[in-house]
Amino acid sequence: MKPQIKLSLLAALLTPLCSTPLHAAETKADSDQRMAWWKEAKFGMFIHWGMFAVPAGIHNGKKSNFYSEWLMHRAKIPMAEYRPYAKEFNPVNYDPEAWVITAKNAGMKYIVITTKHHDGFALFDTKASDWNVVQASPYGKDLLIPLAEACRKHGIKLGFYYSQAQDWMNGGETDYGNNTPPWDPGQQLDVDKYIDTVAIPQVKELLTNYGEFPSLLWWDTPTGMTKERAGRINAAVQALRPGIIMNNRLGGGIQGDTETPEQTIPPQGFKNRNWETCMTMNKNWGFSTGDENWKPPSELIRNLCDIASKGGNYLLNVGPDAKGVIPQPSLDNLAVIGGWMKVNGEAIYGTQASPFPRMPAWGRCTTKALPDGNTRLFLHVFAWPADGRLVVSGLTNEVLAASLLAKPGDALAVKREASGAVIQLPEKAPDALPTVVVLDVVGAPVIEPFTGSAGADGVIALPAADATLDGQGLKLGNKAGGSFIGHWTNPADSVSFRVRFEKAGVQTIDVEWACTNAAAGSKTEFRLFDKDNKQVAALPWTVAATGSWNNFQTTAVGEIYVPSAGNFTLRLVALEKPGEAVANLSTIRLKAAN
Repeated sequence: MKPQIKLSLLAALLTPLCSTPLHAAETKADSDQRMAWWKEAKFGMFIHWGMFAVPAGIHNGKKSNFYSEWLMHRAKIPMAEYRPYAKEFNPVNYDPEAWVITAKNAGMKYIVITTKHHDGFALFDTKASDWNVVQASPYGKDLLIPLAEACRKHGIKLGFYYSQAQDWMNGGETDYGNNTPPWDPGQQLDVDKYIDTVAIPQVKELLTNYGEFPSLLWWDTPTGMTKERAGRINAAVQALRPGIIMNNRLGGGIQGDTETPEQTIPPQGFKNRNWETCMTMNKNWGFSTGDENWKPPSELIRNLCDIASKGGNYLLNVGPDAKGVIPQPSLDNLAVIGGWMKVNGEAIYGTQASPFPRMPAWGRCTTKALPDGNTRLFLHVFAWPADGRLVVSGLTNEVLAASLLAKPGDALAVKREASGAVIQLPEKAPDALPTVVVLDVVGAPVIEPFTGSAGADGVIALPAADATLDGQGLKLGNKAGGSFIGHWTNPADSVSFRVRFEKAGVQTIDVEWACTNAAAGSKTEFRLFDKDNKQVAALPWTVAATGSWNNFQTTAVGEIYVPSAGNFTLRLVALEKPGEAVANLSTIRLKAAN
């Protein structure tokens, strides 16, 4: 995978240069049918495995601070010095059927394996380069053939990761957007020759030598991938496997089928796009000596629920060692997840995203349409209510039934209150892992829009996650303690919040934001609109610098007059943008001045 780099560069490398879809004439119905198994699956295993498992992040006694699979690049290891590691790659304990059974028992429906990572070492028998497991290692056998056989036997889909642009041993790109020359004189780059003599031939081999597999192609780091270069690779793919699922990292403006947020969960998912979060269980993707920073299974299960509630898939990684052994902590985590999925898998597989405009404080929600036209809500409860009252705010539908998914025969009492439906739960949670409540309602979910109102301290907090983003460029990002609205590069975009005031009077406005020194000075204005969309007040704000896009600070902007009690819309608009962006906006807070 990739190291940590500047956000702007990362966006440039992973965002398509233009909106070129894979299948321009494809209807949504056709796309849904082609993607059906993937959308149903929700949960898959990523396997980062390769010759890089031999040094395992350490070279000449020095441990890399970056991902272990990037060791050659980060330590600038000469090709002749790196090549001998292949003689130690001998996975005699490799048991592909055990791997597949482990994934299946964890509730995973597909596997994606690194057939060739950026160091160029292929895990398959290829005629395009001798830098492969058959010719360069003592193991001497194609590692993908038995894995494909095991996946076929146990009904698991198999996808192939392939580093199409970066290849530090076979003449591909050696630079990752830093404009630095190759570190080894032997890396004489002729990227077009590499694509024609290595990348395309190897992709053809991957598409023809493993029966019905791969079920998908997972590209990575499209540095140097022009529209023409990516087009040559894509043409070869479509000639052999038209319609195969591909992610968005081929490059050259090819949009692909899936967005691929890495190590993060987008606050609101992706509208009108299939997406998949890929994530490690510890710090590294590949096996790394001494990396014991393991996420607990409860966190991984919550991630799965969170991702499913936003309409995405979860691709969770394992990094086997050079002998072919998956680390025991990974196996332990997967066993716990599998136990949870045996009980609660119905709340994950084939579900749709939450109908609620904001994440409930108690957890997450997924849905399924029932054959009779009604809807089943799966309420993933992370925080068990102390009084046992689970408040489903804003839900207006008539409730048919409620129960714990683990105990479908035990009905839970539900009553209607002004805030929504209230489910009476048992006094204590069944265990420390998320508990799923099943709530069947009449028809499609109808949710009253969330409206911010004053808390016990009198403050109306309007976090970024509750905003309506008016514009094509604005995006939600994650930060410590919450989220923020970024990519405000178009001054025509705006941000708005629904808010309720209990009385007329003056309200103070505080803003939590971040802005670089170079971008400071944007002139903006808070505008207040009543229920008839008539502007009733305004307050100007000139954005000051906080030092960086990640350094969030809070300031008092001023006062705004609210003419009456009731529901209003507070909109922040940009009047002038002298720098690269307006601001990164985290939270707006209002409080009555008297």
